[in-house]
Amino acid sequence: MRNIKISDVTMKQTGKGIDFSLSFREKIELAKLLDRLEVSVIELHPIENLKIDSLLIKSIAGAVKNAVIAVPVALEEGGAEKVWNALKEAKKPRLQVCAPTSPVQMEYLSHKKPEAMLEAIKNAVSACKTLCSDVEFVAGDSTRSDENFLEAAVKAAVEAGASTVTFCDTAGVMLPDEFSAFLENIKSAVPELADVSVGVSCSDALSMADSCAVSAVRCGASEVKATAVATDNVRLAKIAKILAAKGSAFDACGAVRMAEINRVIAQIERLCHSGKSKNSPFDDSVRAEGEWVLTEHDDISAVLKAAESLGYELSEEDGMKVYEAFKQIAVLKKKVGSKELDAIVASSALQVPPTYKLESYVINASNVLTSSAHLRILKGEHALEGICIGDGPIDAAFLAIEQIIGLHYELDDFQIQSVTEGREAMGQTVVKLLSNGKLYSGRGTSTDIVGASILAYLNALNKIVYEEENA
Repeated sequence: MRNIKISDVTMKQTGKGIDFSLSFREKIELAKLLDRLEVSVIELHPIENLKIDSLLIKSIAGAVKNAVIAVPVALEEGGAEKVWNALKEAKKPRLQVCAPTSPVQMEYLSHKKPEAMLEAIKNAVSACKTLCSDVEFVAGDSTRSDENFLEAAVKAAVEAGASTVTFCDTAGVMLPDEFSAFLENIKSAVPELADVSVGVSCSDALSMADSCAVSAVRCGASEVKATAVATDNVRLAKIAKILAAKGSAFDACGAVRMAEINRVIAQIERLCHSGKSKNSPFDDSVRAEGEWVLTEHDDISAVLKAAESLGYELSEEDGMKVYEAFKQIAVLKKKVGSKELDAIVASSALQVPPTYKLESYVINASNVLTSSAHLRILKGEHALEGICIGDGPIDAAFLAIEQIIGLHYELDDFQIQSVTEGREAMGQTVVKLLSNGKLYSGRGTSTDIVGASILAYLNALNKIVYEEENA
């Protein structure tokens, strides 16, 4: 019986107008959930920001234990090396060469003529094959391509070393029987396809994606691209259930863990649709604290390793400061968890002269009106003001800061902790911002938790500004 691979493309949908987006940490969590579900391939989006995206690929490669990690390669020279440097530590790496093969997409997306596109495909696949044994050629918009050109492109890719060739009904223009006939024709015209895996990607423009995928599997396709959430693609849960229930009828089976599929898909849905409000770019999901605990008997290497697991890159000087502060806390508390270590790093590492200082803030919040924030911040001798609404007072305050500085940073984590007890208790907040792939944490303390949050954000922001200006 043929084992049909499910290649999840959920991660590729972010940033394409889909109604969800994922933070750095959420993408890693999504990859872990998909790996637990035992999908065959997890596809990541192309490298756009070299530093941030390379760090993401490396982080996911370290977190995923079983699935193939696939990353697209740019057709330009050097594209394969750029991706491979980030992907090579994965247990099962795959390089993807994605190229449009229809006349309209070649002209308007790649600005290449057919002859130039053939040469680019051949060169890119050859470059990938020298680095990685698993290379996939994805023929974009295959169903609207000129037959002769598509055949030539597929032959060139297979001859150059592609081990998987995927055909895309990008526009979703085909019915199931038309798509299976299309695959049969291309297989007859290109005998070389008998030696490689054939994959399919189907758009759901006509609500036929799942049916087209099944039709493709029936005529020999061995890999199907699908998404775990509702997008314009084959649905992972549906194709997995169809293969489990009826696959034996056409000598096929899926590898997805059916006993866990409903629970894991529900977790992924919550991650993709509940992590962010439509009115705010900030992540509002709740995360569990890490399982590790440090004690006063742990040495500096253990403390620095724990800090690294939280995402911090500490210099030798900051590492010593964090360890000294840790020892003072550990003697009193006996056990130090991730939240306490976050606060220690925020208060001890990379303390810098403040570029931005809070002068005043006015917050309006109620259960019947949208929260708003009016902040006045000093940069040197200049007073800067911002007014924003948000999903709650803290969200509005953070948005007002972003309005003032004209930049958006990914909010990796936000914590609120009580420092003292009673009605006049002091509250402490820790804010972690992600900039160019590096975490910066800030701490704020006040009897007003909104004020503490603003101070923590500015503390982290000042560290980013200082390091970028002194780089």
